[in-house]
Amino acid sequence: MLRFAAAWFLGVTLVVAVSADERGVVTEMDGLKSTAPKSWRSQPTATAERVYQFELPRAEGDEHDGQLLVFYFGPGGGGGVKANIDRWKGMIKPADGATEADAYKVTEFNVGNVKVTQLEATGTYTFKRRPFDPNEKGELRPNYKFIGVIFESPNGPYFIRMVGPKKTIDAHRAGFDEWLKNFK
Repeated sequence: MLRFAAAWFLGVTLVVAVSADERGVVTEMDGLKSTAPKSWRSQPTATAERVYQFELPRAEGDEHDGQLLVFYFGPGGGGGVKANIDRWKGMIKPADGATEADAYKVTEFNVGNVKVTQLEATGTYTFKRRPFDPNEKGELRPNYKFIGVIFESPNGPYFIRMVGPKKTIDAHRAGFDEWLKNFK
């Protein structure tokens, strides 16, 4: 009887664990929750300010995976909307011949009661392994897409960056939009 109970318990536990894995990681920002797409691979965060870090599997033919990072610097921390949009624009140079209007698109919308400002940019991204190291020059990666979001919740803001090869980011775009708009 004890073996049956142990086997039953392990079986139930396994089903629950697999079920949770199939749904994706539940993420929370300022008490609002949304489930990340199951294809996003959760990774340990590198700093206390990084709340979440996901690897977005590369699209066929792309050299690199995409990445999604969520930062939180405390209530009111991290700088204003304009300063962050300007800084993000500096991380990705428009493709040759593209105008700034073609390369950078800024939109505002609400997720529930939260104001969201989003920058979408395409071009050559400067990838840095140590982003805050002023001595690191970075690696130029053409044909990249960058989506930056400022999530202005009451105790925020939270800063979200999704970046990677354009084809990879485009493949994850619908899941990203659904994840962002489902925070409740």
